[in-house]
Amino acid sequence: MRLIATFVALASFHGLSLAADYPFDITTISAPDGSITAKFVSFGATMTELWVKDKFGKARDIIIGYDDPSRLLTDPDHPVFNPIVGRYANRIKNGTFSIPITKDPQPDGPNVFHIPTNDHNGQDTLHGGIYGWDRRNWTITAKSKTSVTYRHIDNADEGFPGVVTAFATHSVENGGILKTTVHASATEETPIMLTQHIYWNLDAFQGSENILKYHLRVDSSKVVQVDGDAIPTGDFIPVEGTVFDFRTPKQIDWDFNNTVGLCGAPCRGYDHCWIYDTSEEKKPGVSLWSDVSGIRLDVTTNNPATQVYTAYWLNTPRKVVHGGPSVNYTSFSAVAIEQEGYIDAINTPEWGVNQIYGPGRDYEWSSTYKFSVVQ
Repeated sequence: MRLIATFVALASFHGLSLAADYPFDITTISAPDGSITAKFVSFGATMTELWVKDKFGKARDIIIGYDDPSRLLTDPDHPVFNPIVGRYANRIKNGTFSIPITKDPQPDGPNVFHIPTNDHNGQDTLHGGIYGWDRRNWTITAKSKTSVTYRHIDNADEGFPGVVTAFATHSVENGGILKTTVHASATEETPIMLTQHIYWNLDAFQGSENILKYHLRVDSSKVVQVDGDAIPTGDFIPVEGTVFDFRTPKQIDWDFNNTVGLCGAPCRGYDHCWIYDTSEEKKPGVSLWSDVSGIRLDVTTNNPATQVYTAYWLNTPRKVVHGGPSVNYTSFSAVAIEQEGYIDAINTPEWGVNQIYGPGRDYEWSSTYKFSVVQ
């Protein structure tokens, strides 16, 4: 709670107007045609509810999360429910990187950076460190009936170099459209790679209890090969003939028996990074739908990759609207689909991917989520 108190004090000093329940203040935005309504809190610029209509015309809240948004900070399991994740999403090998980037760890020096490790028994950094952007206080800078913009200033937090200022805008449009964009600028060279870590349950636990029968399509012919700590080896796995092949729509559990151990023992399912075959800004890179609710999601993005996590490790009380809190979200209760860059590219120079930003090179992240119904 010290982080919250510190930021509230600073905001007061600078004359910012904050809601009494900041940073867990709820902002609701809705499309004029009533097709979509979303709720957000300032903490992590996090989405807490997303209501869209099913094939019967009934609205369902299709993302999992908490009824009490303060648990975004206090839940020791920290499942990362629906925030903006940064300064560097996914994993960083050994919590260490250099600028310029290198394959092997370098001796400590002015261009070698260490980020607190918090994953795989200290073998890597996950989602930006102990207190990444998802566990920081963002401030509303603009708001309307259909959009809200948050600002976060990252003052070299968690050991990253330089100060990064980020603006995240969430908006909704007629026709069941949700869009999130993030613009970030840095005072000195630093890695930036973000995601929006949304967990989807398109049935809202009405008529089904998990996502295993959902249909998934991913426009990708290769996934990043990872080691036992989910760190890239530098190689890719062609999806053809493997459990990773979702180039044509398949049920998520179409070959589930062969996924045991893929996301670390005893995990079953997926937690992998698919590299898109083409630009997905004008056409969906990912599609997901349920026959039960009829709700279909199509995602377009400016990102080159997507992480699909079938949530094996979940064990968190459900929202009341999802039948909680006496019942928990558990394995496969939702699927997280995270639009992102190449994971740990800052330690994989053989890919030739530049994720270093700074003066003269800003960072842009954008994804659009289009909802429709299938009968």
